[in-house]
Amino acid sequence: MRKNSIKNTRVNQEVQRTLAEIIRGEIKDPRIHPLTSVVSVEVAPDLKHCKVYISVLGDEEAQKNTLAGLKSAEGFMKNQLAKTINLRNTPRLQFVMDQSIAYGVDMSRKIDEVVKEIKEREEDHE
Repeated sequence: MRKNSIKNTRVNQEVQRTLAEIIRGEIKDPRIHPLTSVVSVEVAPDLKHCKVYISVLGDEEAQKNTLAGLKSAEGFMKNQLAKTINLRNTPRLQFVMDQSIAYGVDMSRKIDEVVKEIKEREEDHE
């Protein structure tokens, strides 16, 4: 995989920031969960495609509904993106559910449980 150029990295950051603002403030779709965050964005070097990695803090149903809501609002977001960021091409958005935050929270909870069990065992042996 090719290393991102400085220009591509800046475009990714700007698109991520703009999409986060659009999702947070401008989309009124009730299917989109309020705790939706844009984790990262990968804009293709030709600026035609963009993978948007999102994370939803909620159950599987909320994640599915949010993904459906975002897909239906893709045209609106692409239009807002074109108005906000001056790019040669406005990329087609593809939303991908990113489970990394949920996985991290789950692992942290499991580690806390194990540490608690170890402390309880040590207290029992004393």
